[in-house]
Amino acid sequence: MYQVLYRKWRPRRFADVVGQPHVTKTLLNELRGGHIAHAYLFTGSRGTGKTTCAKILSKAVNCLSPVDGDPCGECENCRGIDDGSILDVIEIDAASNNGVDNIRDLREEANYTPAKAKYRVYIIDEVHMLSTGAFNALLKTLEEPPEHVIFILATTEVHKLPATILSRCQRFDFHRIPPEEIAARLQYVAGQEQIDLTDGTALMLARLADGAMRDALSLLDRCAGRGEQITEQLVSETTGMAGRDYLYTLSDAAAKGDSGAAVAALDDLHNGSCDMSTLATELLGHYRNMMIIKTAKEPEKLIVCTQAELNELRAQADRFTLEQVLCNLDLLQRSLENIRRGADRRTELEMALIRMCTPSLNAGIASLEARISELERKIAIGIPAQAAQPAASPTPAAQPAVEAPVKPQPDTPEEEVPPPPEAPNPPAPAPTQSAPAQDIPFDRWNEVIESLMKTNPALVPLLSGSTANLRGMRVLIRSANPVLAKLIKQNGYAASLNEAIRTVTGQNYKAAVYNTPAPAQNPAADPLTGLIGKLDEAGVSYTVE
Repeated sequence: MYQVLYRKWRPRRFADVVGQPHVTKTLLNELRGGHIAHAYLFTGSRGTGKTTCAKILSKAVNCLSPVDGDPCGECENCRGIDDGSILDVIEIDAASNNGVDNIRDLREEANYTPAKAKYRVYIIDEVHMLSTGAFNALLKTLEEPPEHVIFILATTEVHKLPATILSRCQRFDFHRIPPEEIAARLQYVAGQEQIDLTDGTALMLARLADGAMRDALSLLDRCAGRGEQITEQLVSETTGMAGRDYLYTLSDAAAKGDSGAAVAALDDLHNGSCDMSTLATELLGHYRNMMIIKTAKEPEKLIVCTQAELNELRAQADRFTLEQVLCNLDLLQRSLENIRRGADRRTELEMALIRMCTPSLNAGIASLEARISELERKIAIGIPAQAAQPAASPTPAAQPAVEAPVKPQPDTPEEEVPPPPEAPNPPAPAPTQSAPAQDIPFDRWNEVIESLMKTNPALVPLLSGSTANLRGMRVLIRSANPVLAKLIKQNGYAASLNEAIRTVTGQNYKAAVYNTPAPAQNPAADPLTGLIGKLDEAGVSYTVE
């Protein structure tokens, strides 16, 4: 009968355990010195070697001829524990034996001495599944067991264990196995099994396993069933990584702001019996990959994919800012939580996609940061924000697309400065002359000033209290600042102002300044004149030189 690889190549001694030297060295030292604890707790994620080390330890304490702490694997006790003929080593699945009665039976059996072995060893797997009553029933026996009894508890969720249990055990934490160590083990197993496995493919399998040796060997077993030569493409097809173009389609729709395309793509997936919860999870992983690309220096070490897929991910990540990626991750996470609480799965995911395509629908700081970052990105690369076209002139005559610069005329209602400024308030046009272009209030002037805060802050104080009108393709500025007309031509101020107007409106308007009338001379404002008036009133004689 065929035996799967993870069972066939389960380590038989501590030296074969991969990636857990802090555990194996400590256990070996205790076995060599005869300092054997009465209760052990092995905790860590799946496939990291908890049950394997428990079985090796159970053989090591009962071995008739141990080799430097390791079981010999040849004596009667080692062979009996391996084939199950010695019943003094008992494995209990706490998921299905989690009641008080099960623990009471265990306590009664523990009082009997071993039949053949030196110790009666109880390996309780997934111990966190025990009920509260079962834990309480185990406490006294776990604290003071008979001398011939050893408990080995294994769990993936140590936080669910009561503190009274934790304090009675010697705890060992199993870490996720590094991908390089998993890949080396896969290469060794593939060599023994006559499987053609390249270094790159082995590393890809190791990253897919997410630190679990058992998962890595299972993946190798699946791939080996499809052919003797295992390539990255074969791994991608076997594990379902290939054929995920719909993730890129949905993300492209979000990048373009095309909610219709996103909803249509989701409808196609729904009609194809795609589970909405699974799709939301896959989208979360897709945006997580883009987040890693935008933040990590070597994202290929944190993302499991082929080089071609990594290049495609890089290209799509460039279409988003980091703030947008984080905002979409938050939206998808909340949508997934609502789906798991029983909400309408399709509707919930459609709402999330529409919000991803239309950030203005989102509330909250994350959405606001994403929208600001998108505006900053467009400004940085020279893409102006889209704006509504200015309102048409109320005059019946159609305005030309590009109007020639307006030259100052004595009959215009208000004159622009081409500096130097000319006399203000020219007379109204004669009835026989053609009507000049009329001014339209420029209601986005405050947005232009806000844009200048980022590009040329020194110009902003000069525009304080100013307003602006549109005349053809010109933005005419009305300001009480008498030096604005001169300073706007210096230090690139005019270029900065024109660029800010183009960023806000998307149009190539040119800025100019209205003439402002010179303030009338007020004699009372002259200190000397005031003093002379007071002297006259008082009848004081004086001489002006």
